[in-house]
Amino acid sequence: MGVLVFDDMKMLDLSGPAEVFSEANRYGANYRLSVVSVDGNPVRTSIGLRVPVDSDTASAPAFDTLLVAGGDLLPVRPVEPDLRAAALRLAGGAGRVASICTGAFILAGAGLLDGRRATTHWQHTALLARSYPSTRVEPDALYVKDGSIYTSAGVTAGIDLALALLEEDHGPGLARDVARSLVVFMQRPGGQSQFSASLQGPAPRTPVLRLVQDIVQADPAADHTPETLAERARVSPRHLTRMFRTELRTTPMKYVELIRFDMAKALLDSGHGATEAASLAGFPSYESLRRAFARHLGVSPTRYRDRFTTTSPAPRRRRAVPPADPDGREGA
Repeated sequence: MGVLVFDDMKMLDLSGPAEVFSEANRYGANYRLSVVSVDGNPVRTSIGLRVPVDSDTASAPAFDTLLVAGGDLLPVRPVEPDLRAAALRLAGGAGRVASICTGAFILAGAGLLDGRRATTHWQHTALLARSYPSTRVEPDALYVKDGSIYTSAGVTAGIDLALALLEEDHGPGLARDVARSLVVFMQRPGGQSQFSASLQGPAPRTPVLRLVQDIVQADPAADHTPETLAERARVSPRHLTRMFRTELRTTPMKYVELIRFDMAKALLDSGHGATEAASLAGFPSYESLRRAFARHLGVSPTRYRDRFTTTSPAPRRRRAVPPADPDGREGA
């Protein structure tokens, strides 16, 4: 397995996946990691540390798996020709190729994402789509597999991708052991949203849609039926739905659910129980919140809270008799 690195690469893009495969070796796998740079010289990382490499790309052997790290400068300036050429050469001899975070810009610059689906860090998905229109960018994915090419989202998503590769090689049992040992989630679904719905993508161009978004985000739990929102925006419900579909590729009700879903996650993160989070976020019942979590994350609200909540829960309302959580836990 080879990792292509370069100056100002993101340190976690190397260390995160490397720890997954190194830990897998403790459970019986036999991964051998080789770090390569274009000229064979050590590289400077995003945190200032220098990383030694095993060889230059010209003399590197063919790898079963090639990982391509990302870096903060990749989206803001053209990928250097020698780095593109190195990625293309190494990919030609690899069984599978995977980019971490903004490493997708290197693969795209080398033509390896032409006609393929791909993703990258949520802040740069729109730029990747504009810069490489032949690539179908999926902004809502933690990682994307298209044939033998894999791309992943923001830096920690490289760990999710590494676990997925490990599962392909050795099955879910070993991948689960490694995830448990590293105390990471096993494994977040590849289609899970990278970030909150309210922060994904550019602001709408249409003033009416910006107004509606502001209304929903200001009070997610309020009455936000298509008719109510259309009345506030002074347009017909049909016209409002048409604008949502044309510009945002969704419907008013799906957008409202995503904003409420964001709020419910934030409430769970701060220590609220699932039933209370559902009520405060505007879901009509716990069951409707559970269905939303199943669609967007593939886990129940309570399981999400147990995995990702902060260690200092927010103060809760005093109640005479604490109700049971729908998942069987005490307290809401």
